[in-house]
Amino acid sequence: MPPEGQPPAEEQGAGGPGSEPRQSTPFLVLQFFVFPMAIVAVCVTVFVVFGLVAGESRGAKEYLGEVRSGGASRRWQAAFELSKVLQAGKDPALKDPQFGEALCELFRESKKDDPRVRRYLALAMGRLRDPRATAPLMEAVNEGQGEGADAETQIYAVWALGSIGDPAALPLLVELARSADAGLRKTAVHALGSFPKEEAREALRAALDDAVEDVRWNAAIALARQGDAAAGPVLARVLDRSYLEKVEGLAPEQREDVLLQAVAVAPAVRDAAVQEALVRLRDGDSSLKVREAARKAIEHRGR
Repeated sequence: MPPEGQPPAEEQGAGGPGSEPRQSTPFLVLQFFVFPMAIVAVCVTVFVVFGLVAGESRGAKEYLGEVRSGGASRRWQAAFELSKVLQAGKDPALKDPQFGEALCELFRESKKDDPRVRRYLALAMGRLRDPRATAPLMEAVNEGQGEGADAETQIYAVWALGSIGDPAALPLLVELARSADAGLRKTAVHALGSFPKEEAREALRAALDDAVEDVRWNAAIALARQGDAAAGPVLARVLDRSYLEKVEGLAPEQREDVLLQAVAVAPAVRDAAVQEALVRLRDGDSSLKVREAARKAIEHRGR
């Protein structure tokens, strides 16, 4: 669950344990709620690397050019920096229609490049939110199901499709939400939260009964953001710290982040169990930050 327009975390669910084979790695420390957690691990590594590299401030077009013609060891780093520039959204180049077209073209040309280049370009495309990126991203998702394809690139592409929110991607995302791959389901379910269509809601409601915990969590958070009462039972459980403490693989900071993400969307769900869970957190949670967030959420519900 990320704030609007943010990307995945590692395939172990940024707030939940991994489950089935393929656990993919995502990007920066996204603030997605339970978004595939691989991204968190990758991000930490990436930030350490970039912290050691002195870098002057460059613009989106400069980084795009470096991705196209830079050395093998530099292209993926330039793609990563490009994604950060696009996240900030302040570069004048982003208003140039040709920039989005050039980014899509470079993404298509990167099939045989270092997989990291393609992953970060997908991340950049999601942050640019240009509908023209929908087609090449869908191609990448479908290619990801072929032999020898890079599974992590597929995860990044699915996230980007959710960030863009183009209705043309909805049927594919609904299909992926039923994938046999747990990591892909998590990402697709998160992406579906960007679509206010009934078709997306039906897929999210079905995901509330998924066998994997953080798939259910992602579905509940996505539905709660849309004020869907179906999220209530799962959301109430996520708001229970004693339950989260029994979930294997959750570090204390991840557990708190899960609680904060769930508290943030709870006011939109009119459910007695959710209200009771908020009161318990407000009155007795061990974290001052969680208690304060719950207090504000209760006030918001009252208004």
